[in-house]
Amino acid sequence: MQTNIERQTMRIIMLWICLFLGVTSIQAQGYEELISKSYDYLEKKDLPAAEESLKAAMRLEPANPNNFALLTNLGTIQRRQGKLEEAMISYSAALSGHPQNQGILESRASLYAEMGNAEMALNDYSTLLALAPKNEEALYNRGLIYLQQKNYLSAEQDFEKILEVNDKSVRGRVGYAILEKMRGNFDESERIYNYLISELPKDWSLYEGRADLYFMKGKNARAMSDINKVFAETTPTAALYVLRGKVKLALYEKPSAAIDFKKAQEMGYDPETIRELIKLCK
Repeated sequence: MQTNIERQTMRIIMLWICLFLGVTSIQAQGYEELISKSYDYLEKKDLPAAEESLKAAMRLEPANPNNFALLTNLGTIQRRQGKLEEAMISYSAALSGHPQNQGILESRASLYAEMGNAEMALNDYSTLLALAPKNEEALYNRGLIYLQQKNYLSAEQDFEKILEVNDKSVRGRVGYAILEKMRGNFDESERIYNYLISELPKDWSLYEGRADLYFMKGKNARAMSDINKVFAETTPTAALYVLRGKVKLALYEKPSAAIDFKKAQEMGYDPETIRELIKLCK
């Protein structure tokens, strides 16, 4: 059987084959011009064209030392299009020549987390933190993964480290709010959320976090009030549709809850979870 490393290596090789041999509709242009065109396409929100321009640039100059940066940009563009596997290959190819690049490590770690590969995400975050022990975002995101694994002690250590570096850090306090919620210390979690919202009344992610807490406490009207604020002010995520659906279920609004769950599935939420939730709507 192939190991994860062998499979990743094969994916990187396949990426380069596609870059060198792939057919493109873009006419022969200079390396820098193609890169410039990719930025133009990004400004126009034409992600497929931006992706093709970067690939064309790398086909034109496959040995250019700047290609690691292009691969990183390519991965981010692919990720924005929902091409998560392709984005992973691009980030890994970029890291293959620059294994200590903190920006690429952070991008790949967050992508691993998004794809549900907690162990690989932890590996990348830990590598990054060995290089930059005070990286607040890496500490926070690694702490969240530890929470998912119910490794509360390690999560607390990461959140505590954030506050040691910056005692006013919002991330550090949010981490503790989530930690206390998962430990069942709902009142302490609510106290932290209320304080943060009083200080940052337009940070809508805080309302989403508090809404989840209210739902867990059975305060469904309050949960819905916070959710409605987030819907009104931001583009809702699949997770927020799921949360709203759960609150609606608790309020016996089953048909409306089913609509929210189906919307979340359309946005890429785990199909098995959605199937189980929709069963509750019948």
